[in-house]
Amino acid sequence: MLSDLLPGLAPDLFSVEILGLVVALLAAGAIAGLLAGLFGIGGGAVLVPVLYQFLVLLEVDESVRMHVAVATSLGIIVPTSVRSYLGHRARGAVDEALLKSWLVPLPLGVVLASLVAAHVSGDGLKGIFAGIALLVSLRMFFNRDSWRLGTDIPGFPIRPLCGVVIGFLATLMGIGGGVMNNTFMTLYGRPIHQAVATSAGVGALISVPGVLGMMWAGWNAPGLPAFSLGYVNLLGVLLIMPITTLTAPIGVRLAHAWPKRRLELGFGIFLLIVAIRFGLSLFE
Repeated sequence: MLSDLLPGLAPDLFSVEILGLVVALLAAGAIAGLLAGLFGIGGGAVLVPVLYQFLVLLEVDESVRMHVAVATSLGIIVPTSVRSYLGHRARGAVDEALLKSWLVPLPLGVVLASLVAAHVSGDGLKGIFAGIALLVSLRMFFNRDSWRLGTDIPGFPIRPLCGVVIGFLATLMGIGGGVMNNTFMTLYGRPIHQAVATSAGVGALISVPGVLGMMWAGWNAPGLPAFSLGYVNLLGVLLIMPITTLTAPIGVRLAHAWPKRRLELGFGIFLLIVAIRFGLSLFE
């Protein structure tokens, strides 16, 4: 019996309600994969709120609910980011030099975030998620070509420091870092299409160590749902992962077909919806 494998859950949860939620998770996976290719993100901004609601329905302890949603999202992002990165790389759109210079700073930020994740509250993670998403969405709405911090991406020490910050915040948000990397690159004069393509590679560099770090941070934590390794829930990963990898190439094709401004506005609308959703959840 499935209910025997998931101790602590009521048998009547395995009903039409659960079936509907599974369909929602699969739909979220499809959208996440599409967004991964389209915006160079891992789709975590879609997955985290859906996973969170899934855990609410299963009555997972509130103290670990957001942590599990964030960590499981990172697990799902791994293949999605890699698939999206390879698609953009095949088109020659990725800034490989930037990615190579972040081989150490990004994982370092992930390690620091894993240490923090072991102590920060669920509401703290929600606040981080909502705040960053709101700021970046406003920047996309009101973006002007004159808004530049420089004509090219700076070198040491600004570049590695920004890499650490992106890795840190992305891990706490359960996303691939595309939100921050898109902003960073466009503020230094890089076209949005190149920023999106490079963000897919950033997602791969963040999600792999991020999963390992969240496993460590949540090891033996009380209240975790069944099939969890630390904060990462394997059931959620295995259910959604195949769908995201199938839809990511579709997003890649759309990203290279859409004009720059439409891509920016679409990204901004998406982030604003995410920010509102998580902001409201703080008052529930």
